[in-house]
Amino acid sequence: MSDIRDALGRVGHDRLAHALTACGPEEFTGELRVSGRPGGSFHLRGGLVVAAQSPGAPGPEALLLRTDRIDAERWAELVRESDGARWPAEALVAHGYAGAAQLRVVCVMALHDAAFAMAAGRVDDCERVAGTEPHAPVAVGEPPARLVQDAARKLAALATLPYPVRPDRERPRPAAPAGRPLTALQQELLTHADGRRTARDLAFRVGRAVYTVTVEVGRMLAEGFLECAAEPAGIPVRQTPWVRPVRDREPPAEPPPPPEPPPDGPDGPDGPDGPDGPDGPPAVLPRREPGVSGITEALDPVRPGANWRGFFRLRH
Repeated sequence: MSDIRDALGRVGHDRLAHALTACGPEEFTGELRVSGRPGGSFHLRGGLVVAAQSPGAPGPEALLLRTDRIDAERWAELVRESDGARWPAEALVAHGYAGAAQLRVVCVMALHDAAFAMAAGRVDDCERVAGTEPHAPVAVGEPPARLVQDAARKLAALATLPYPVRPDRERPRPAAPAGRPLTALQQELLTHADGRRTARDLAFRVGRAVYTVTVEVGRMLAEGFLECAAEPAGIPVRQTPWVRPVRDREPPAEPPPPPEPPPDGPDGPDGPDGPDGPDGPPAVLPRREPGVSGITEALDPVRPGANWRGFFRLRH
């Protein structure tokens, strides 16, 4: 079940209502940008709202294209003819695709629908920006207080439905076959509802106001023509064995010290049974004393005063 019943008590809705209503007495001219989901903007002139657009609601061009009075190809031609204007109102009237009164009605519908979409969503902040012009303004602006009251009335009407929904939350899909004839709008919604599209998506698909589609989706859910899939079960997370972090692990034990050499003795390195005895190689070669070999001449120290003449006398 959606929480649309609590929409009027949310802080974001109060922030939007206060920021927009304050523009009236101050006769603000410019743009009030609303950040959030879906967010959007209001264009004011002398304190009156002359246009509003939001990613959460179809604009006037989307509403007009679904009336079958003009197709996308002719619309592109009129835009080129109007030097790239996003809303070629004069060309539409001149070529007979729509009357001036019809265009005014479409712009007013788009304005109120965008205000509803922003009020029904999440509002994070509101900021005034001067010097911006809308592409599809209405001739007579709407007082901000009246626009806020209209959005609040629509939210309250949604809350009274047996199955209240939000424009961007539930994703309905066809349920049991209809037991009675459906209206043209209901048949379109039943055709395009596939379990992935929200009421906002369906509004863009069928070219109708998002509030109108949201109310109809709530009615069809209550009557059993549509249904919402249950929330998918969470994926179980397998618990892995706990491993102590590296920084918390104890340092590895130091290797044991090497064994001390055995003492000298009968069984030591110099004993007969030791590894360095007669049966094994000596650990250190013994030093020889001078004169052991009997040759001492070469070891005589050089006499003081000996020179090269004495060397020749020795040879003779």
